Amino acid sequence: MKSTVRIKLRTVVLDCRDAQELSDFYSKLLGWEKTIIEQDWVLMRDPSGGTGLSFQSEPMYIPPKWPENPGYQQKMIHLDFLVEDLEAATKHALACGAILAPTQFFDGVRVFFDPSGHPFCMFSDPTYQW
Repeated sequence: MKSTVRIKLRTVVLDCRDAQELSDFYSKLLGWEKTIIEQDWVLMRDPSGGTGLSFQSEPMYIPPKWPENPGYQQKMIHLDFLVEDLEAATKHALACGAILAPTQFFDGVRVFFDPSGHPFCMFSDPTYQW
């Protein structure tokens, strides 16, 4: 059923202990500027007009465990990034402060953790269907 209501995803919000620290990481990783900076909230917009990222400080934030383990905080979201050159993007992510996940499930996909423990993936094949 096609809806006549137009809805556009504007921003994905990541909870973390320190919004400033995590936004610094993603600003370096993506090359995006911060558009709103408050003590516990930072907003970044995709300069090409796509979905933005926001960061919200949450004092009780617990980093997720990945792969998932019963009894631990589970990931609630992960981000997938399409890159032109996976090896160059991997080096860049690591230089920005990402951690390469010890478990990698697919060829052609790299799983990382950001400084707050959120998993994110990079891949260079635009035909991947998740």
